[in-house]
Amino acid sequence: MPVLSERGARVPFSPFRKLAPYADIAKEKGIQVFHLNIGQPDIETPAYAMDNLRNLDSKIVSYCVSAGNLSYRTKLLEYYLKYDVELTTDEIVVTNGASEGLSLVFQTCLNAGEEVISPEPFYANYSGFAHMAAVNIKPVTCRIEDGFALPPVEAFEAAITRKTKAILLTNPNNPTGAFYDERMLTKLFLIAQKHDLYLIVDEVYREFCFDDQVFFSALNLSGAAEHVVVVDSISKRYSACGARVGAIVTRNQTLLESLTRYTKLRLSPPFFGQLLGEAVLGKHEEAYIQEVRAEYDRRRRLVYNRLQRMEGVISYLPGGAFYCFAQFPIDDCNRFCQWLLEDFDHNGQTVMLAMGDAFYATPGMGKKEVRIAYVLNCDDLNLAMDCLEEALKVYPGRVWSDQEEAVDIL
Repeated sequence: MPVLSERGARVPFSPFRKLAPYADIAKEKGIQVFHLNIGQPDIETPAYAMDNLRNLDSKIVSYCVSAGNLSYRTKLLEYYLKYDVELTTDEIVVTNGASEGLSLVFQTCLNAGEEVISPEPFYANYSGFAHMAAVNIKPVTCRIEDGFALPPVEAFEAAITRKTKAILLTNPNNPTGAFYDERMLTKLFLIAQKHDLYLIVDEVYREFCFDDQVFFSALNLSGAAEHVVVVDSISKRYSACGARVGAIVTRNQTLLESLTRYTKLRLSPPFFGQLLGEAVLGKHEEAYIQEVRAEYDRRRRLVYNRLQRMEGVISYLPGGAFYCFAQFPIDDCNRFCQWLLEDFDHNGQTVMLAMGDAFYATPGMGKKEVRIAYVLNCDDLNLAMDCLEEALKVYPGRVWSDQEEAVDIL
């Protein structure tokens, strides 16, 4: 039979869906599975925007302008002004989700074999996008004991080599929920400027900053026109993951020209998705966002408080997005997450998590960690935490601390 390409043979697994077959089998057995493995919120997409789609009178689902419908990009100008970002429609390229956006940025900004520096743990699919573009992610490691705060900027500068082309981060962070303020972004930008690098910032979760933290867009960095590239999406803030509408935003004209050629090769961004994106940016948007942010804050505190009460668990209160990492007293996160689906249930229920090691580029990191997406309502989250608490008590691969062993012996 024909042989796969080397690239095809080495394509990485998605840690979010790797265990999906085990979840399906559990459901066939009648077990309820709480999905905390993937960032799919249970919050409803804005009803006012859905009504617009239902009342659509278009007779043809046609190709759209390759760079995105002008009407939608014009609406986005008003949206970015809320964050004091002044743009023109030519500085926005609409994509098929942030995923295509980042893939296009990698292909446009980096040659095969070049490197992008990123704090780890990072969004696991970044590894896949880098794989497709034949580029390498060089990690700078953050620690759970510090709430995954960024290390000193000197660590980023020390990682730069002749192959380095960009620095990449998500703000607020997926998978950790860490928040990066204007001061830290400015420091990273000055390094990028000094070494003539791109600063690529995924700002998909900008609406979800907690504890009175004020979001600062990388697009507002002084002198950033040639260096800063922002990737964006409507998926999370409007609970519209299936719309697949993202954007690349930059003032770098040379980069925009190349991106525009790529968009013409892939023909068109989503027809219905752009209509939904345009509809959510209406007069009801701010009220919707405020309500959703408050709901995620409740869920964030619930998960944090429950984890804090679990023996042997290390976690922290995330500052943004709707994720947190936790370190469990277990032998291996892959075995634990599979065991939850194959061999465990609590009152006919179990939980599906994302394995922590998939969010690292450094071998051996994250083996006892998981990512928890608090995307379910508080009642279901409490039940999921009940499952997790009981599972950690009976998991065969639990690693007991000396203190716990002493109590057990007594």
